[in-house]
Amino acid sequence: MEERKLKDNLPSVAYFCMEFGLHEEFKIYSGGLGILAGDILKAANDENLPMVGVGILWRQGYTRQLIGEDGMPYDSYPEYRYDFLKDTGVVVDVKIRDRNVKCKVWECTKYNNVPLYLLDTYTLGSTDPFITGQLYGWFDEERIAQEMVLGIGGVKALNELGIKPDIYHFNDSHPVIAGIELIRQKMEKQDLSFKEALEDTRKQIVFTTHTPVEAGNEVHEHRLLKYMGAYNGLTYEEMKYIGGDPFSMTVAGLRLSKIANGVSKLHGETARNMWKGTSGAPEIIAITNGVHNGTWQDKSIVDSFMSNSKLWNSHMELKREMISYIESKNNVTLDDGILTIGFSRRAAPYKRSNLIFRNKEIIENLLKDKKLQIVFSSKAHPNDMEGKKIISNLYNMSKVYPNSVVFIEDYDMKIGKMLTRGCDVWLNNPIRPMEASGTSGMKAAMNGVLNLSVLDGWWPEGCEHGVNGWQIGGGYVGENQDKVDAESLYQVLVEEVIPTYYNNMEKWIDMMKESIKMSQEKFSAKRMVNEYYNRLYMSEV
Repeated sequence: MEERKLKDNLPSVAYFCMEFGLHEEFKIYSGGLGILAGDILKAANDENLPMVGVGILWRQGYTRQLIGEDGMPYDSYPEYRYDFLKDTGVVVDVKIRDRNVKCKVWECTKYNNVPLYLLDTYTLGSTDPFITGQLYGWFDEERIAQEMVLGIGGVKALNELGIKPDIYHFNDSHPVIAGIELIRQKMEKQDLSFKEALEDTRKQIVFTTHTPVEAGNEVHEHRLLKYMGAYNGLTYEEMKYIGGDPFSMTVAGLRLSKIANGVSKLHGETARNMWKGTSGAPEIIAITNGVHNGTWQDKSIVDSFMSNSKLWNSHMELKREMISYIESKNNVTLDDGILTIGFSRRAAPYKRSNLIFRNKEIIENLLKDKKLQIVFSSKAHPNDMEGKKIISNLYNMSKVYPNSVVFIEDYDMKIGKMLTRGCDVWLNNPIRPMEASGTSGMKAAMNGVLNLSVLDGWWPEGCEHGVNGWQIGGGYVGENQDKVDAESLYQVLVEEVIPTYYNNMEKWIDMMKESIKMSQEKFSAKRMVNEYYNRLYMSEV
């Protein structure tokens, strides 16, 4: 591989994340968090930035989630092998439950990404090979063990590889134990006190928070952390000082960092309000997410947009490709002449995937009159029964309206690409302000797929109603939010979206152009990583 010519005078960064979505064939991701991380590594490579990634080689991935005969999703875990990974020759030990767990270190650069170093406990003679089996373990013990491998193992791996980062970037709270390892090393090797080591470590760490609901932030009992070995040489009082009691991973991430960021302007505001009472927390700024153009934006769309010709033809080719894919997967043939709405994201109640079905009479008439058709795809965490019920409900809707509603099982990056290029409209209707950012709408926008969304996440920064997409409601937060947003959704759909699609194709194509123009730079991973360097990595404590 040709040696990269790195930009001078920039801090070197180790980007830690539990998952990385680099390609659909490389099953070490679950969804948006990992795909964002993968896009960052690709953008950093494009920009020749001094960054490496640190993650885990998940041998069984997240879950292969299929629909059973009872209409409920079930999980399976095939074992994956990846012959393209480079063996670094490095093996590090992480002490878990008083046992030395061996972690082999692999390197991945296959996907035009900066080097990604992956820890793997599936090594010969390892006492706990299955720690790096399934992404996001089912139980607290398993999750803590995985976070110790990522955090402690990740720091040790960089040491053994001779990589000395100026900055450690924690993407979400899973890598927090890396901060504990850095403190431990400074106390042992530099003879610093705990407080001195903590202050010195804070100069090196930045933290991205993603969860806008306090209850959704991961916490652990100290008894369990101590048993697992996550104290890593620190005392209860020292660990409590970092993460509180019970130990909050997000609080720890904040207190270990010199600066933190939310992932959209609205989420930055939400995060500041959530954590304003946290002593020792740094400033939380807003850096809006972005997506990697080269991965998510179709070349034919770019070419048509740049040449100002045949944009609709390029879109229809992608739409037919999606329809053909759906036919091969689901044995359902959609009509390429009918307005097609896409909805694809993690199955969670706050995302309200069923909001469009709230008024049965309205939606049923639109479907039966062939005014629209809807394509869904989603996954739920194996332990999330509410999420699985959501998937089951969507699947049942596809049986109620077999020619107009489709559910594609086992959502992955391939399906995500297909839908964000092939649909006409991208629907997003979470309970505001619970969607921190969301990136599927950015991918859709770059391909001229028009967003129809509540003013949550990134959309308030991009939306020009009736120009590059549409907003649902006016940003209302309060009681009866489902009712208010559903009424607005139907109104905009019936009075603006459908008439424009069928009666004013010229305006529709103009809106597609405005969507691409708005999104392809403003919401790119290139803009995001450069903002990380300028505002996070080079910030003063």
